[in-house]
Amino acid sequence: MAKRDYYEVLGVDKTASADEIKKAYRKKAIQYHPDRNPGDKEAEEKFKEAAEAYEVLSNPQKRQRYDQFGHAGVDGAAGGGAQWSGSMQDIFEHFGDIFNGGFGGGFGDFFGGSRGGSRGQRVNRGADLRVKVRLTLNDILNGVEKKIKVKKYVACDHCHGSGAAEGSGTETCSTCHGSGYVTRIQQTILGRMQTQSVCPTCGGEGKTIKNKCPHCNGEGVVRGEEEISFKIPAGVSEGMQLNVSGKGNAARHGGVNGDLLVVIEEEAHPELIRDENDLIYNLLLDVPTAILGGSVEVPTLEGAVKVKIAPGTQPGKKLRLKSKGLPSVNGYGRGDLYVNVGVYIPEHLSKEEAKLVERLRESENVKPTKSMIQEFFRRIKANIF
Repeated sequence: MAKRDYYEVLGVDKTASADEIKKAYRKKAIQYHPDRNPGDKEAEEKFKEAAEAYEVLSNPQKRQRYDQFGHAGVDGAAGGGAQWSGSMQDIFEHFGDIFNGGFGGGFGDFFGGSRGGSRGQRVNRGADLRVKVRLTLNDILNGVEKKIKVKKYVACDHCHGSGAAEGSGTETCSTCHGSGYVTRIQQTILGRMQTQSVCPTCGGEGKTIKNKCPHCNGEGVVRGEEEISFKIPAGVSEGMQLNVSGKGNAARHGGVNGDLLVVIEEEAHPELIRDENDLIYNLLLDVPTAILGGSVEVPTLEGAVKVKIAPGTQPGKKLRLKSKGLPSVNGYGRGDLYVNVGVYIPEHLSKEEAKLVERLRESENVKPTKSMIQEFFRRIKANIF
């Protein structure tokens, strides 16, 4: 059976933001969660299908390839391009952090317990950072390495990110006894109900600091700055987002750093216009060259090239310079450079120039016939100049 569109699986538009995709996946995961649908194989498959869709659409690079090439563009993602091939536990571990904070720490919190009866301590994660990087078309042609300074949270030098003062350390949380979670039992009209939530004392870490570092007040992070280098591949485009893993904000108490999200912005080229991987140049010929033919120089990203103009070249003609465009970010060849030909008609002539044109106008050869006019407008309509 053909695979469903990932946007259809999550019930979102193709223009959906990352937050909208995340919320849609959360909703589907809750709807088809095995704890809500015990023994229901159809619900389990839909649960896996939603996980596969989110795996691709939540990743900017995979989403871009999927938007361009469909399922074939993400072959190898989310289980080899087929339905999720891992176990249900793999999905819980892979995506469980989506529910942190919203339902007390994971899938198990929402449904009254952890799968398998065990629960891990929460690991802090630093927030992601987003920066914009402006590129020229020449940068995009060849790819470029960028080095930028970013203001962000960094690990405290004095406690090395632990949050504990020198000579001090951590101890097991006395509230949750190291589990990171507390259990509450309530008596309701339906009987005794047990719920779990993140420990309010240690925040789910399972340990507390004996003496806080005075420089970071026990957080393990301080405001700072870092110079970050990263490579941008050839062929990127406006609005594309690249991920630099681990270069976001540092996490509290030595947790996992966030990522640096690099958003691409393009600088306009003075002569060339980008159309996906193709480039466009608008050439304005003088009347003699259009009539008699000749050669002209056309700019490309690798320097000017000479282009032959055939005698009798008409306004609106399109010339193609093969492989003079931009490379595909996926490595599938290179675009072309299209030259749109126009002809410049002077508005003011000297007396001598006007006499020359008058003599030319007397020639029957320069007057279009009815069939020529019909052919000209047929070509315009069909855009086949």
